[in-house]
Amino acid sequence: MDTTRLLRLGELALPGLAVGLIAGAVAGGLAGIVGQPVGWALVSMLALGVPLAILGGGYGLLVAYRKVRIGAFAPVALFWLVGFPLARLTHEVLTYLVLAGEPRLPPDVLGFLAYQGIISAGFAIGFLWLHERIAPRWWQRMAPRNPVAADVYSAYAAYAKQVYEQREARRRSRGRATTQQR
Repeated sequence: MDTTRLLRLGELALPGLAVGLIAGAVAGGLAGIVGQPVGWALVSMLALGVPLAILGGGYGLLVAYRKVRIGAFAPVALFWLVGFPLARLTHEVLTYLVLAGEPRLPPDVLGFLAYQGIISAGFAIGFLWLHERIAPRWWQRMAPRNPVAADVYSAYAAYAKQVYEQREARRRSRGRATTQQR
């Protein structure tokens, strides 16, 4: 794979990667707030942030190459239903490895994964919200030199226009209904 193609893929994946790293930083910050030593908080930040960043970057590529629908919650929820529990399992194993010197699975792995699958919907909401705010602006900046970024940005712009027009049509419809009731 040539360097230009790799760079372009990286540009497309960067917003999702950034959201994953932000989530890891939040986890590390929360660990610090609850009184964990700084080293433990850093381990938590990296052990969770890196897997979430890799998965987030992958999701960004799926969006850029139109394998998932722009602005839809179901695809991101399904993606994180699998991805979030795997990232959390990686986080648990790596945390034990770094802090105790040996990798260790949670006592009830299936229960752990099921619970992580349940809370993945909340993570998916936050991920989608943040990704939808960062990615289009980033892809707009990359559009002059990255044709895939230009294409996905124009798709986002068309989607935003469609959503705006639908909202305005509903607003006009409600206005007419209110006028007719008087």
